Amino acid sequence: MLQTEQQAINSNNGIDKLSALSLTQRKGPELFDLFTTARRVREKFRGNKVDLCSIVNAKSGACPEDCSFCAQSAHSKTHANIYPLLNKEKILEAAIYARQHGVKRFCIVTSGNAPSNKDLDNICHVISELRKHDILPCATLGMLDAQQLKQLKEAGLNRYHHNLESSEAFFSEICTTHTYQDKMKTIRAALSLDLSLCSGGIFGLGESWEDRIEMAFALKETGVDSIPINFFTPVKGTPLENSEMLSPLEALKIIAIYRLILPEREIRVCGGRPVTLRDLNSHIFTAGADGLLLGNYLTTQGRAPLNDLQMIQDMGLEI
Repeated sequence: MLQTEQQAINSNNGIDKLSALSLTQRKGPELFDLFTTARRVREKFRGNKVDLCSIVNAKSGACPEDCSFCAQSAHSKTHANIYPLLNKEKILEAAIYARQHGVKRFCIVTSGNAPSNKDLDNICHVISELRKHDILPCATLGMLDAQQLKQLKEAGLNRYHHNLESSEAFFSEICTTHTYQDKMKTIRAALSLDLSLCSGGIFGLGESWEDRIEMAFALKETGVDSIPINFFTPVKGTPLENSEMLSPLEALKIIAIYRLILPEREIRVCGGRPVTLRDLNSHIFTAGADGLLLGNYLTTQGRAPLNDLQMIQDMGLEI
């Protein structure tokens, strides 16, 4: 039996898989009814506050993994920058700039499957410094084990970010050098240490709606705190360079359905937002999102931070 709109609003457990799949068929005026329901669920369980985060591409390019969507893979020929780990001063500069624009959560991102011991030590020193500036440190460093994550936590890491990217069934279509289960090992290790976990995926890689729903329920079962939703932007030189981008309404439908599946979790809209949503950027909140990545992404441009801050204010929301 499919759950009604009112049942979706009242249930802190979220809608079931059958109901979620039925909502993927929504079009036209019914789609906007879905957005209204998602907004009401967001207001009930998450309030009217927007959580802001920002990232720094602390080590770029030459990644040995073959993720077909990534401009930083060594298997692709793109114009992505290649450089070693940034020094502490440059990372802190980026973090303090973000903090001045209302961002309290800052993520250090490195390319590759895992940092070297030396790089990990240096990142730990930066994390300790971030704490002194009233910043919540987050990191995206690849497939780490429990000992590496423990070292980061002891340095002051608040949250670890590690995307599933898509469903288990679809994952081998977009990457062959590591598996979905490899990713789950890192996620379980982070959770075993009581680290806050941020995990989501990229949409528009050729996955089906069934894949999108499967990933949502995998994240729900895993118990992640924050779900980043990224929209794929084709990059010349990658295997997916000729892929068609999602339409703004399909992107918003993804946000809305994820909100109904995961009513109490943070739904954060990240990469690909400006070019995918275009004039409908502010509708991410109408569709149920309560988190935002402010500033630039890893290899693509974001919106000017002041424009996003004004958008949040104009929508009657608070940071």
